[in-house]
Amino acid sequence: MNNSKCPPVKKFPTEGERYQRLRALQEKFTLEFSHNPQFYVRAPGRVNLIGEHVDYCGYAVFPMAVEQDILIALATNDMGKLNVHNIDKDYPDFFCNVNNFEEQPAWFNYVLCGVRGIMDEGGIEGPLVGMDMLVGGNIPPSSGLSSSSALVCAAALAVAHAHGISLTKEKLAEICAHCETHIGTQGGGMDQAISFLATEDTAKVIEFNPLRSTSVTLPPGATFVVGNSLAPMNKAANSRLAWKMYQKLGDLQKVLGKSLPQMMTLVTDTFEARPYGKDEICELLRTTPEELDQITLSENTRHIQEFKLHDRALHVFSEAHRVWQFKRVCDEQNDTALEELGRLMLDSHRSTQLLYECSHPKLDTLVELSQGVSLGARLTGAGWGGCMVALVEEKSTEAYKKMLQDRYYSQEPAAQGRDMNSILFSSRPGSGACIFVE
Repeated sequence: MNNSKCPPVKKFPTEGERYQRLRALQEKFTLEFSHNPQFYVRAPGRVNLIGEHVDYCGYAVFPMAVEQDILIALATNDMGKLNVHNIDKDYPDFFCNVNNFEEQPAWFNYVLCGVRGIMDEGGIEGPLVGMDMLVGGNIPPSSGLSSSSALVCAAALAVAHAHGISLTKEKLAEICAHCETHIGTQGGGMDQAISFLATEDTAKVIEFNPLRSTSVTLPPGATFVVGNSLAPMNKAANSRLAWKMYQKLGDLQKVLGKSLPQMMTLVTDTFEARPYGKDEICELLRTTPEELDQITLSENTRHIQEFKLHDRALHVFSEAHRVWQFKRVCDEQNDTALEELGRLMLDSHRSTQLLYECSHPKLDTLVELSQGVSLGARLTGAGWGGCMVALVEEKSTEAYKKMLQDRYYSQEPAAQGRDMNSILFSSRPGSGACIFVE
């Protein structure tokens, strides 16, 4: 996989935290399986700087990879078994026949998802070989930093490499995004794309259909601080209300030939700022509740009787517009760039809070505390808990983090006894998925 279009194969690091984590993984692997790993895989988590809940509507997003990641040590076995262990013994071990398994509701399901993706779409001829895997990670779970998708990506890359399959980063991202349908968590593809396509020291604008990425250099002096609200993410039942041919708002925009600001105006001109009942929507679309359910609603949202069409659509179009405004400011690099980016981030949070309604009181508290100390802050990830990301001048980073420790985390019961560096940290844009060999 030394092709530059494929995830790189790197030499095992010789120092630093990653070396220590990989060495601990190696020692535990040898203890668990009585032989050494053949190679190691790394897949990073991500923080979305702006562009929330727009990727599955067909619009671009603006994430960066974080330095936190999932690591997998792997060796093949000749028993036809898939053995999956975790370095954290709070997570149970799993084993099965590698060519005959069913996904199950447990942590290792995300590993099985990656295995299934390569089985179905990776181009492997013949049965899979047996594999022993040991998983480790330092991405906080249920935080909005995409630990689950990183695990899927790491597993898929590990299985592909174990079978001598070279796949491009884009192909791996598409396989991983698609295979998450097996566990019912398929999103728009952002998480998998940035995990594979990330490059060190740059954020990415990621577009879809086809998948493509553009590197963006952030303004000098910009630091992003991620703070975990410690409210576990509760991804509320949500459905993307569209109609027949146009399943994405992005498709509708293309058909109408309008700009994003024009679509925002169209929303305010067309919809009243109130909930629409399902019966009212059926009357407007000249359809039945049964057909509406079948075409537009997922099983866990068919009970919903009211839909905030104005607010949800206005969020999507305005947030999609903010992504390109964010990129323009980064590209221009003018004297007020940091202030403009901060304002866009705060506007984004207000939109997710008031229009999309996916924030959480604890996230709102973190954002409010950040005003006047950071340049701007917003929730990141799906919302309903998880993390916020703040833009801070590099020289003010430590003072900002201390303020949050004093005014938020010291009063948050869930923070007591926790390693503060795991719940409040600054991160530069990290690199994408790779393979380590000794």
